[in-house]
Amino acid sequence: MKSRQIVFDIHRLKNEGYSTRKIGRLLGVGRNTVIRYLKNPEKTLSSRKKRSSKLDIYKPFIHECLEKDPTVCAPVILEKIKSQGYTGGVTILRDYLKEIRGRIKVREAYVRFEADPGQEIQVDWGHFGGIVYGNTQRKLYALAVIESHSRMLYVEFTHSQKQDALHSCLLNAFKYFGGTPKSILVDNMITAVTDREGRLIRYNDAFLDFLRPFHIVPKACNIRSPNEKGKIEISIKYLRGNFMPLREYKDLDDLQTQVLDWLDQIANVRIHQTTGERPIERFKSAGLKPLPPLVIEPKETSNPLVHKDFSIKFDGNSYTTPPWTIGRTLTLKANQHTIWIYHKNKQICSYPRCWERKKRIENPTHAEQVKKLKRRQWQSKEISTFASLGEEFRQYLEVLPNSNASLKKQVSKLLNLKDQYGAQSLSWAILKALRFKAFGADYIENILNQEMIPINDHPPVKLKNEALNRIRLSEPSLIDYDSIALKRRKQP
Repeated sequence: MKSRQIVFDIHRLKNEGYSTRKIGRLLGVGRNTVIRYLKNPEKTLSSRKKRSSKLDIYKPFIHECLEKDPTVCAPVILEKIKSQGYTGGVTILRDYLKEIRGRIKVREAYVRFEADPGQEIQVDWGHFGGIVYGNTQRKLYALAVIESHSRMLYVEFTHSQKQDALHSCLLNAFKYFGGTPKSILVDNMITAVTDREGRLIRYNDAFLDFLRPFHIVPKACNIRSPNEKGKIEISIKYLRGNFMPLREYKDLDDLQTQVLDWLDQIANVRIHQTTGERPIERFKSAGLKPLPPLVIEPKETSNPLVHKDFSIKFDGNSYTTPPWTIGRTLTLKANQHTIWIYHKNKQICSYPRCWERKKRIENPTHAEQVKKLKRRQWQSKEISTFASLGEEFRQYLEVLPNSNASLKKQVSKLLNLKDQYGAQSLSWAILKALRFKAFGADYIENILNQEMIPINDHPPVKLKNEALNRIRLSEPSLIDYDSIALKRRKQP
């Protein structure tokens, strides 16, 4: 399987009009490989674990030394890092210096780069302290996105710099701009760039998968080269100095509303010092590509287990779920505003996201269901299975104790009726029993015996040889038999 970079380049070149044969020649892969990844780009690659080096933890300090004096020799640096605990030799240090020496230069001046309209956006994170929710303080970040030609700016505040947060902010930026650029310039954030070896850049697989439907080409600036993304660096400085001072806000939503107003009323309508034009006016000639018709909103996703207190744990808080889900693994999806909880692709509840910690957020109906049935009863596998069949099953489960018979035995009998008649027939019988207030498995059995026909599902014959029991035969094609019959008819 090919790397995500190769998969991304295949789609990029195809979008630029190259044939599959030419894409294969350019990337050094087979034509069939190109066709396969164009049809299904979601194949994953199990990458090898990179070997660690004794020098790894000292590389940031080595870069600082080279920034101060690009000509410093290996023995001088060796003495300094030995005092910090380095136990390796000078050979690997010399090899590493040879590898990076070429790209460490004295930069006293640089040429300003101006992008064409719609050619590039630059993105970067900024840290802005935190927001206090009750007794909890959450870190506050802002992702700034600027269209390089017009200096049109978008800002989104978050409490996270995770992969899904980056993707969500970028999608909102594309919607704000009304389109997508040809390329995106990033720094070496781990959510965009996973590794660098000289000029070779390995991009984050999830980041490439996010960009592929938009046909955006990622570009990464060199390490410790802020001038290469100077437009976004200045924009964050402008945000920090013009928007944040004396700003009052109660939560994340309030702050985001204020920054959008600031963008529309101040940042994007001012006369820009470099271009001498208003970003909003200059942006009209950007000519961005339209957004794809179907774009899935990125969400934070996890698979929490429902504990005995009928709740799941997420981001430091507990959220209740229906008691019949106790012991099950559910799917949770969240953005900055809402949390959705699913069971087998069906949403069972949702909550506004709580930014405090150690809180229990309850749905009153969940607690009411626990009151009607004891918590230990909900932990029964048969009862939870019966309740998971649908809303009418859960309603009937709540009134079953009125029959004065063993709840567990009645549920077991009802599940046996489901095996005999099918879930759809049992659902119909339960709805009829609820309508006439007939509570008990015997009533359901009478309704099914009178009006439904059992499903004839005979199990296959079991042989002593287990290998023979595992044989699976393909379904015969009746077309083959038709062709034989027609052939015989034509014979004299």
